[in-house]
Amino acid sequence: MSPTFRALQNPNYRLWASGAIVSNTGTWMQRIAQDWLVLTQLTDNSGVAVGIVTGLQFAPVLLLAPVAGVIADRFERRKVLITTQVTSGVLALILGLMVVTDIAQLWHVYVLATLLGIVAAIDAPARQAFVSELVPIEDLPNAVGLNSASFHGGRLIGPGIAGLLISWFGTGPVFLINAATFGAVVFSLTHMRTEELRKQPPRTGGDKGAVRAGLSYVRHRPDLILILAIVGMVGTFGLNFQLTSALMARLEFDKGPGQYGILGSIMAIGSLGGAFLAARREHPRMRLVIGATLVFGVASIVAALMPTYWSFAIALIPVGLSSLTMMTAANATIQLSTAPEMRGRVMALYMAIFMGGTPVGAPIIGWIGESFGARYTILLGGVMSIITAVAAVFWLRRSQGARMRVYWQQGPRLLVTTTRSRAEQVDAGASGAAVAGGADSGAAVAGAAGSGASASASSGGASNGAGVSAPVEEAVRAEKAHETDDAKSAA
Repeated sequence: MSPTFRALQNPNYRLWASGAIVSNTGTWMQRIAQDWLVLTQLTDNSGVAVGIVTGLQFAPVLLLAPVAGVIADRFERRKVLITTQVTSGVLALILGLMVVTDIAQLWHVYVLATLLGIVAAIDAPARQAFVSELVPIEDLPNAVGLNSASFHGGRLIGPGIAGLLISWFGTGPVFLINAATFGAVVFSLTHMRTEELRKQPPRTGGDKGAVRAGLSYVRHRPDLILILAIVGMVGTFGLNFQLTSALMARLEFDKGPGQYGILGSIMAIGSLGGAFLAARREHPRMRLVIGATLVFGVASIVAALMPTYWSFAIALIPVGLSSLTMMTAANATIQLSTAPEMRGRVMALYMAIFMGGTPVGAPIIGWIGESFGARYTILLGGVMSIITAVAAVFWLRRSQGARMRVYWQQGPRLLVTTTRSRAEQVDAGASGAAVAGGADSGAAVAGAAGSGASASASSGGASNGAGVSAPVEEAVRAEKAHETDDAKSAA
């Protein structure tokens, strides 16, 4: 089997992936329908109202992260996911029935968005950590990449279908269809070979102090803190395309729901490409996270300046590619470098910071769109992403003693040496620059060639050929040792 799809060799993962693509398509359909319902039916093109709905939906992820992480570590994740998926389906069904019967009001959407956010807050860390139970540890980066491919495959299909359905029948039926799609995930979870699931680490100690232990673990891991800071800033100000695309389609280009849906599908082309590229990487590095953040910022600014609807749509492809590369690299790096018994709590914190910034960013973005124009909503995200990437480079320079030198050799190159490792050299190709350095956490920066955030690296000082950071190596060794102990116990 192709290295890109090697995680699909596992029967349970194949079942999970098949259910996920159906549910992800429905989720993206509902996102389009919900924004269009608020923007055009329940308000008079109010970007603030759309921002509030988005914020309410993501606020619980921030507030409930500690509890959600403990739930993911303390309870059987498969059963937790069955419960959250059924509940999400019921909430989508209620909203669909209210819209179809023409009784939906804006405050109803606010309430249901909040409830859906509460369920999502519990679902997210369990879903992220559950992947490690479906595949061997060496296949985990591939599984994370394929998960992203599934999510953005739904993003490619869902918005277009939603746009057509809204044009033909209105928003109500879209919510009803999404409610039905949750059944696909429930079916996959209830038909898995549970005896083949990789065991969760033993639950040591009580729940008291579990949250504090998780926070303490992260506090002593500067590599994790750097990734969390990056995804927090980008997630708050840059990854609001659910809102910004609606504002651009409606206010800047005067388009309808069909054209709005097309924007999401076109952006998903780049995201899907980034997901498949990520699936091929065996060991993602932190430099890819930082480099993709920089490219995402530049691509966002370019998209914001596009003069026509179609030029804007095409410019979203590199935006989708670079954003997905950043998200997938960050996710896989954190999962691989986190101790198995802490994974649920760390992923809960990751999701809280990544998605929890939306309640702050979305209303601000909506207000900027109303006050200054839709283009400025995307410009803000691009500028903030570039600032974040540059700040990360300077932090590495100060904390790791990095020194940088720019030179030209068949394209622009940037050589970075640190006091913690030998030099690494990265070729960013003809249209990008790269920064690569070796820190004990694998921290460095890589630019992107062409329109995407991928770069080929030549490692010059890693302790192994793949260039995996020390925390990743330790986590892999610990997990394999745990599997060996389990096998001996079974024997």
